[in-house]
Amino acid sequence: MRLAKDLRGEMVRRGKARLAKALPACLSFTLLCAACLVTAARARQTAVDEAKSLPALRSQAEFDRLARVETDAGYPLPYVLFVVDRQDGNRVYFVNSRRYRFHKDFVNGTYLSLDRGQDFFDKNYLRADRRFILGTLAYQTPLKRWTFEFWEGDTIPADQLKLVAELLRQDFFAPVAFKPNSLKQEEVSAPLAELPRVLQSDITRGQEYMPLNVARGLGRVHLIKNLDEHVEIGYNEILVLEDVPLHLPPVAGIITSKPSTPLAHINLLAKSWGVPNAYVKNAFDLFKQYDGWWIVFETKPDGYTIKRADNSALSEHQKRVAARLDMMTPRFDLSVRRLASLSEQRASSVVAYGAKSANLGEVLHARVPGIVVPAGFTIPFYYYDQFVKENKLEEPIYAMLDDQKFVHDPAHRRERLKQMRDAIQGGKFDDTLRREVLRRYHAEFAGKGVFVRSSTNTEDLPNFNGAGLYNTVPNVTDDDKLIEAIKNVWSSIWNFEAYEARERALIDHAKVYPAVLIQEGINADSAGVLITTDPYDRDNAQAIYISAKRGLGIKVVEGQRVAEQVMYNPRSQAVRILTRSDEDSLLTFDERGGVKEIPINGERAVLTDENIRRLARAAAEIKRVFGGREQDIEWAYMKGQLYIVQSRPYIAGG
Repeated sequence: MRLAKDLRGEMVRRGKARLAKALPACLSFTLLCAACLVTAARARQTAVDEAKSLPALRSQAEFDRLARVETDAGYPLPYVLFVVDRQDGNRVYFVNSRRYRFHKDFVNGTYLSLDRGQDFFDKNYLRADRRFILGTLAYQTPLKRWTFEFWEGDTIPADQLKLVAELLRQDFFAPVAFKPNSLKQEEVSAPLAELPRVLQSDITRGQEYMPLNVARGLGRVHLIKNLDEHVEIGYNEILVLEDVPLHLPPVAGIITSKPSTPLAHINLLAKSWGVPNAYVKNAFDLFKQYDGWWIVFETKPDGYTIKRADNSALSEHQKRVAARLDMMTPRFDLSVRRLASLSEQRASSVVAYGAKSANLGEVLHARVPGIVVPAGFTIPFYYYDQFVKENKLEEPIYAMLDDQKFVHDPAHRRERLKQMRDAIQGGKFDDTLRREVLRRYHAEFAGKGVFVRSSTNTEDLPNFNGAGLYNTVPNVTDDDKLIEAIKNVWSSIWNFEAYEARERALIDHAKVYPAVLIQEGINADSAGVLITTDPYDRDNAQAIYISAKRGLGIKVVEGQRVAEQVMYNPRSQAVRILTRSDEDSLLTFDERGGVKEIPINGERAVLTDENIRRLARAAAEIKRVFGGREQDIEWAYMKGQLYIVQSRPYIAGG
């Protein structure tokens, strides 16, 4: 018995010893496992934080990690954008709203669609057969309720409202009500008994003031009862509006008489502009006394202040405007009269021959391997100035610019600008210049069509490139048509869109001068544009974006056809096809001059991998020519040869 007892004791002691030895290892293993779990949890959280989107939001924590929070309304308003892709089985994307401020930024940045501008707007906000449903999920703090809503201009139909409500029931962790943001949305949703609603009036009931962006600004008060095409809005105006507008250009401040969601598109824009923006009950009556005054307007969380601007404030404002004007004043040299070949021009020639022409001269001089710059010569600014003076158009131009109805009525301005273009087109062309232009045309381009292209001094200024504002006349083959094309290009500085763009950029219209580049026409097999960075995703800056179509590239630039769109990564040499061309026709030279459209069919691929890599190599070289600045390049392939017909600085969103 004693022996058995001793044996049991020895076994216990040995067991304890083994346990003591094993314990540190077990403890280490346990700690390691715990560390792994923590690391894994952090990795999951980081993945959520850095994700472009999530397919569902299963918890408050996941919502918070994607949410942006607006606070200027006097209460915190956390929200997450969402996108429903109806083309992909109603797939839902809950968007990382810290990373993407607007729906189009997410849709473009993830290459779901490359539609931009008016095309994106029309297809996804106005059409019932839209591909994307674009909404916002928010927590209405005053009511302690979750809501989903749409931009106030969205004409979303009832069946899509019901679809979104059902998708949110499946993919969101809490009940959600619909918040209509317009009378039309209220009318569409009212008959849907199964759809709970929260109205803006429920949130703002009793509120007489709501700060939509807390800021301070100086501007001239402009009361607008009805905003239509006859109302001119200045960049230096503080607007007082009866209704919340769907669109506005940049202004100095916004005051509305009706409450609106802080997530309204205009309110988000006002925040990005950094201007004061508020709902003030009965604002139209309260601010009538200030109409036309220059005021200092400040919105605060608990109220607003307004006072008439004194001389010191106005003086400071005018200094800032003057400084901006100085920055945007285009350069010009009217002493240069020589019609210069592209081979005689460099980037410094911009002061006489314009940016488009001078930049091509710089590319030509750099002798970039594998590319050709088509030959051409340029008529300098001097001859436009001479034409205006000889046809006695100086006084009519200044009278037009000083006419108050022209300044304040966009519809009238459009008509006056057309009259000015007609006057230039009908003006007398200098005989000496005509002889010299035609002599060079016949000597250098005998039997060839030429492109007559604008090259102004207002195309590549800081933060303003002027792309697409001025005219190009393709494949000119006749003497008289060449002279008319030159006048057409001259007249295009008074295009309505060109005037509006310069006005917003604070460019002195009287200092705008067009040179005219007469360049050998390339009857391209394929053509388009490329950008030496990813225009849709800033995080993908090393990529090269290429847009291409078969035939001449005119309709690629004008946006009238869906082009083949490619993203090329130089590091991995990977080619990513974003879209194939949907063209069923192409543009080519007409034997009688100009261009014609002919039907096509067959393979939709426009560029081969080798074409793409050649374009990428050329783009990198051209970017180096211009000191590493990102470039917006127009190119063409004809019979295997790569031609470069334009290179200008790329300005994001320009």
